Amino acid sequence: MKSYKVSKTYQQINAKIRSGEVVVVTAEEMIDIVRDKGPVAAALQVDVVTTGTFAPMCSSGAFINFGHSVPGIKASRVWINDVPAYAGLAAVDCYLGATEPAEDDPLNKIHPGQFNYGGGHVIEDLLAGRKVSLRAVGYGTTCYPNRRVEKQIALADLPNAVLCNPRNGYQNYNCAVNLTRKTIYTYMGTLKPMAANANYCSAGQLSPLLNDPYFRSIGLGTRIFLGGGVGYVTWHGTQHKCEVERTSEGVPIRPGGTLWLMGDMKTMSPEWIRGVSIQGYGCSMAVGFGIPIPVLNEEMAFYTGVSDDRIFTQIIDYGQDYPSGINRSLGTVSYAQLKSGTIVLNGESVQTVPLSSVVKAREIAGILKDWIAKGKFFLGEPQFTLPSVESSVVAY
Repeated sequence: MKSYKVSKTYQQINAKIRSGEVVVVTAEEMIDIVRDKGPVAAALQVDVVTTGTFAPMCSSGAFINFGHSVPGIKASRVWINDVPAYAGLAAVDCYLGATEPAEDDPLNKIHPGQFNYGGGHVIEDLLAGRKVSLRAVGYGTTCYPNRRVEKQIALADLPNAVLCNPRNGYQNYNCAVNLTRKTIYTYMGTLKPMAANANYCSAGQLSPLLNDPYFRSIGLGTRIFLGGGVGYVTWHGTQHKCEVERTSEGVPIRPGGTLWLMGDMKTMSPEWIRGVSIQGYGCSMAVGFGIPIPVLNEEMAFYTGVSDDRIFTQIIDYGQDYPSGINRSLGTVSYAQLKSGTIVLNGESVQTVPLSSVVKAREIAGILKDWIAKGKFFLGEPQFTLPSVESSVVAY
């Protein structure tokens, strides 16, 4: 059991939010505070640190209940704006995946495919208040005799619509290059031949899971900003990894933890949930979310003081190594270097391209800060925190 010089509880911090006495700063603002005053003084001064990220997050989607028709139907297949949704749940429940393309999409038959419309775009249309076309077919039962339903629906018409994202907010991710002699099209975007560009996808020092690397405050029930409304962490995300190499600050130097996020779509905005088309790869959805990190002690202050020059990732070849399952790093690079616009690989200067928006991430952290400062948002204490292992520390 660690002993701390500073010790706060969620209840104490929420009481300060309620009274208007809370001190809340963004993750970028916290960097200077920790650097200038040290983690103990920073923990005494600051109660909450806000984070943010906005980027394509493929493992996302929505559970939608589209309501009973008259007569009723037990839907076995469902399409929304011609995008197939999974109907194997119940009579009028379906799950719409963000990466599902429209049924008539030519995919990569004409390469590289455009993937102009998919599940993420349907979700954006619903959040924007636009009507979408729902088509459902069933095989007919005594209690649900209808075999076909077609109707126009809007988000306001739906009994329930819940954003349910099984894997969001990767705790660090690869920097992608292409060492082959032809342009390739990947989930990391278009990669030019012979490492002519390097694509990355992280908000770095603003990223939620990089500010709480061991999940001290993040778990089941953590209240977050999600898509412009209030959402929750409901489990660790798929592909969640604990045992990864870390720096002395606890930051993974490879892809690490992930989050399972949920929230009521009726509280969200298309400004923070956007359909995405990735040329030659497929459809996706950009998700904006932010997590408030409670500064419970000086250890949490230390972690929230992480800066881009102390966050590292690996340069990976997506031309041959990645698709072949070869685990090889071409080098280590910091997010300060990535955000500068160029990195050096094999003695050559390479242009960097972000897939995530630091501008949007910064705005999310600012909105969350404002909500907390005005007493509109309280911290949710997790029922249990997510799996994490303190191991394999690498010095940088």
